[in-house]
Amino acid sequence: MRVGEFCNREVVMMPSDESVKVAAELMRSKHVGDIVLVEERHGKRIPVGIISDRDLVVEVMVPGLIPKDLAASDIVTRSLLVIHENDSMFDALYLMREKAIRRLPVVDSENTLVGIITLDDITDLLAEMLGNVADVVERQRELEIRHRP
Repeated sequence: MRVGEFCNREVVMMPSDESVKVAAELMRSKHVGDIVLVEERHGKRIPVGIISDRDLVVEVMVPGLIPKDLAASDIVTRSLLVIHENDSMFDALYLMREKAIRRLPVVDSENTLVGIITLDDITDLLAEMLGNVADVVERQRELEIRHRP
């Protein structure tokens, strides 16, 4: 199971030099909890950061900073972790666990942003898989009852 098969390809993104206020407005209007910051390089959108609703609270609101005067890139970690679309879902889960993060931008072989995978996405997939396993077990039980009264 490759990350590219399950990631959300409709990523909310914005240029890294936009203000934190614009990021908050975008989160609100798009009903999302994160925005991927990108830079255009040779016509490609390269992820350079990610800003979450938690970042807004911890890095801006608590210290009393003014959102419109602060660039989104000022409050993100510069060492952005990404995952490649051909990496496995287990790789994504391992990276999230090891680095204590909930979201990973997904990139292609040229490091162009193609999606985002979240811990919620992985949890939903695992729940669906467990449901499928339960269905197989129940179906097997029903067949056995039918053939061995």
